[in-house]
Amino acid sequence: MKQLETLVIGAGPGGYIAAIRAAQLGQNVTIVEREYIGGVCSNVGCIPSKALISVGHRFMEVKHAEPMGVTTANVTLNFSKVQSFKDGIVKKLTNGVEGLLKANDVEIIKGAAYFVDANTVRVQNGDQTQHYTFKNVILATGSRPVEIPRFKFTKRVLNSTGALNLNELPKKLVVIGGGYIGTELGSAYANLGSEVTIIEGGKDILAGFEKQMTQIVKKGLKKKGVDIAINAFAKGVEENESGVRVTYEVDGEEKKIEADYVFVTVGRRPNTDEMGLEEIGIAFSERGLINVDKQSRTNIPNIYAIGDIVAGPQLAHKASYEGKVAAEAITGKESIVDYLVIPAVCFTDPELATVGLSEEQAIAGGLEVKVAKFPFAVNGRALALNESEGFVKLITRKEDGLLLGAGIVGVGASNLITELALAIEAGMTAEDIALTIHAHPTLGEIVMDAAEAVLGRAIHVVGV
Repeated sequence: MKQLETLVIGAGPGGYIAAIRAAQLGQNVTIVEREYIGGVCSNVGCIPSKALISVGHRFMEVKHAEPMGVTTANVTLNFSKVQSFKDGIVKKLTNGVEGLLKANDVEIIKGAAYFVDANTVRVQNGDQTQHYTFKNVILATGSRPVEIPRFKFTKRVLNSTGALNLNELPKKLVVIGGGYIGTELGSAYANLGSEVTIIEGGKDILAGFEKQMTQIVKKGLKKKGVDIAINAFAKGVEENESGVRVTYEVDGEEKKIEADYVFVTVGRRPNTDEMGLEEIGIAFSERGLINVDKQSRTNIPNIYAIGDIVAGPQLAHKASYEGKVAAEAITGKESIVDYLVIPAVCFTDPELATVGLSEEQAIAGGLEVKVAKFPFAVNGRALALNESEGFVKLITRKEDGLLLGAGIVGVGASNLITELALAIEAGMTAEDIALTIHAHPTLGEIVMDAAEAVLGRAIHVVGV
């Protein structure tokens, strides 16, 4: 039986970051991964989906560039090359992750881990089994797509992984679920030329964002020809060799729609089963998530858990952050998690991004706030990009202008949100942002203009 110092189970954006940070701090680290080095995010999630989204943007830009003076003809899409482009990015990044682990002297073990007791795991790789004892372990096993009874995954009923690995571009597709993953995939395939229908059971798509923001995304989706059914109940699917027929109900009326494929994107469940965690006494919440303290420590002192298997948003950057905290806690540092500043980004068209408190959350918390929105429509860079839909919204504390939260809908929102995340983390005010000289002409100026609007001295818009 081999003895280990620090064991990390799962090599996704939480696990591999935790392993490298632990190694940097002088720990002897081993990482166990049963499937993908780099995890779901790098292999079949965040990265490949953004590659498809990027291709879709390019395709749409070329096809609709005439208002900018660019005339094109016979624009075509080679979907096999699109997939090759995507796969090349995935391979480059995952090879890079493996290289980083090896460069930091992290031992990589392939296989599935099962806990024998609080200091021992059994790792199964094919027909080979090895037992390891460890001093500390970080669980970073991530999550997997939820499968619903009426839509079992098949050749044409696909989860997000299958949706990213099609050999053909669907002429028609149905997306069940209008959250982050569903709207991103729906938008990407609509840009690539598919006819898309999104079926959402709730009152609206993208429920985690303010309606002011999601309405702009809905407008963009409808402009692409995407049909959105809300308050809709997906009842079942019939499948044949060439396609599917989905039955759903809206306002008591049953409808049927035919498509090449149906994507099921109704959420993800934590990968905590079949590991022996219950048997060794790990405590779970009512939602099936592992209970942890502010250092990501479970009720068993030498076992830590991070990422999608603990409470909070299922975001890769949250997992990475928690991985660093756990690695530092094992070393004896007083690092603790602080979830005030976790940006949330949805790569729709246009993009959505938020950080900190929403206006509703701030008011519910008893804070007096001052809020301002500033439009992309008067920003020179946005106009030059022909991407003028959207706004930056800042939520500040009324008494002193302290930045409490922000929301952005518009081109480049995923990048712009970082400045506002830093501002909240640093305890900055609207005055601090307004006094920061922003380069011209850039999208970043919209953030400065929004800060000036909060202060009542907006220059580029009258009455904001």
